This record gives sequence, C-alpha cells and structure tokens, in this order.
Amino acid sequence: MKTQKLIKLLLFKAIKHILFWFVVLLFFTYFFSAGSKHFKDTLMFSTFLMPTTIATTYVSIYKLIPDYLITKRYTAFTVYSVYTLIISLYLIMLSIFFSLIYLSNFEFDQMNPITRNIILVTSSVYLVVILVSAFKLLQLNLKSNKKTALLESKILETQLKLKEQELNYLKMQIHPHFLFNTLNTMYGAALKKADDTPNMILKLSNLLDYLLYQVDKPFVSLEEEINHIEDYISLEKMRFNETLNVSFSKDIHTKSISIAPMLFIPFVENSFKHGTLKDGVLRIDLSIKTTSEIIIFKISNSSLNKKNQNEGIGLQNIKKRLELLYPNQYQLDIFQEPSKFTVNLQLNIKSKLTNE
Repeated sequence: MKTQKLIKLLLFKAIKHILFWFVVLLFFTYFFSAGSKHFKDTLMFSTFLMPTTIATTYVSIYKLIPDYLITKRYTAFTVYSVYTLIISLYLIMLSIFFSLIYLSNFEFDQMNPITRNIILVTSSVYLVVILVSAFKLLQLNLKSNKKTALLESKILETQLKLKEQELNYLKMQIHPHFLFNTLNTMYGAALKKADDTPNMILKLSNLLDYLLYQVDKPFVSLEEEINHIEDYISLEKMRFNETLNVSFSKDIHTKSISIAPMLFIPFVENSFKHGTLKDGVLRIDLSIKTTSEIIIFKISNSSLNKKNQNEGIGLQNIKKRLELLYPNQYQLDIFQEPSKFTVNLQLNIKSKLTNE
C-alpha cells in the first residue's frame, strides 16, 4: 500500500516537472523566434538549450540551496555556485555554437537575431534558474517554518504535560501532609476521650470529601475553598478548646470567583502547627478580601520563638504551585516577627477569568 502511494507520488511529481519544462521550452521557442521566420530552427535551438537549463536549475535547487545555502555554508555555496556558473556558461556557448554550425551553416547573418545575442540567451536561461530557485527557497522556508511551529507546539505540549505532572505531584504531597495534621488532631481528642469526638469525625468526613472529590479539579469556587477552611478551623477549635482565638473576616466581591483547590489551606495549617501560645492563647487572624481583579489573603499567628516558619513541605509546596498556576500573577510576602508570623498573598484573578 505504501509502495503504491510512493509510486503515485513520484509519478505525479515527474508529470509536474515534465509539464513545467515543456512550458519553458515553449517560452524559449517563442521568445527566440522573435524577428525570425525559421520557427523550426528556433525550436531545435531551444531544445538543445534545455538540458543546460534543466541541469543548472536542478543543481541549484537540489544541491546548492539545500546543502549549502540553507545550512549556512556560505563559502562552499559561493564556490560551487561559481563552478556551476562557469560550466553552464560554457554549455550555453556550445548551444549558440551549435546554432551557428548546424542551423546556419556558419552564416552568422542567417542566425535568428536573438540567438546571436549571447547576453540575452544567457539571461533567459538564468531567469528560469533564478525563478525556480526562488520558488524552491520559498518552499524550503515555508517547510522550515512549519517544522519550527510543529516543534514549538510539541515543546509547549511537553511543557504543559510536565507542568500537569508536577502539579499532580504537588497535590499528592498535600494529601498526606493534610491528613497527617488532621489525624494528629483527632488522636489528641481521642486520648482525652472528648465528647465532641463524633463531631470531629463528621468534620473530618467533610474535609475528606473535599479532598477526594474537589482537589483533582483544576479550579474550584472560592466559596467552596472558604467552606473547607472553616471546617478545618472548626476541627482545630475542638482540639485547642479555650486556648485558641481565631478571627476570620471575609469580604467577597462576587461568588463567581474560581481558584486552585487547597491553595490557602497550607498557610492555615502552618499557623496552627507552628503558632505558639501567647498568654496561654494561640491567636490567628485570617482575612480574605476580593475585588473584581484580585484576591487578598492574609493570615497571621502569634509566635514567641524566632524559628522561621517559612520551611517545611506546606509552604514550599504552595510556592511551587503558585509559580505553576499563577505565573507573574501573584505576590507572596512572608514576615517573621518576634511575636507574630504573617503571610500576605495577592492573586490577580482578572487574567484567569479572561482565560477561562
């Protein structure tokens, strides 16, 4: 099947070449016969000139251009072009000499007026060579541009796949990290045999439901993300009891905002995990504010030690996710003060909404 297609393709190509050179032959014949009544002699002269024209053209388009010009071997291209020019000029002279001997019997005055003009005959041959070479060069350039575009498309596709794989890997890191912290909370409650342990299990069920069915989506509504944060805070309140003071303020401009799932929860987890009691209370201030263009997330927790909270899986993970999901569209500021640790995150959602 492939052989038949190849034969058909070669046959079609051969027919195109034959038709093209037939047209060139007609062009030479009618052009060189201007001012002459001997059409047959002009046809013979044009026919004798055709092998030189064809050979010079094919050397140019199948050797000089692809092997030297396209590959930027300019010195070799210049040298071999000069060789080709010298040989082709010699063959053109033979054609004119043939016309003088065979067609005009050494009678110079009997030659066609145009065939006596060496410059005009030479120009006619090289006109064909230049036109065909220019077309070949354009064809190769278009082919090269197409290959470049295809290569860029494949590179972009590969980059997108790598980006998707990295995001999935980062999400896989979130799952065990989140579960580890949450199960630690429940373990502490179970040791105390707290009455609200069943309620904690219910909250954990809600968190797991979000984790299993929402986190694999590329984007979720901001409202869902906030509900998830509130469930987590409720769970932590049961663990801390009276030693926790959480302030959560929300100023949501619209409910149609979408963000990447579990984008804020690592910061919230970090505050509970690394925050320290001050006067017997862990204080956490959390706020989410939106406009039509940005989301401003801010969280701070009391911290009596100087240990940098900007470490560990959670924060490093979120920084990578932000780079992948919101490149050049976010601003993350982390401050470690003697008595407080603060995170400010600003997301540009205008471009995201436009892309979606």
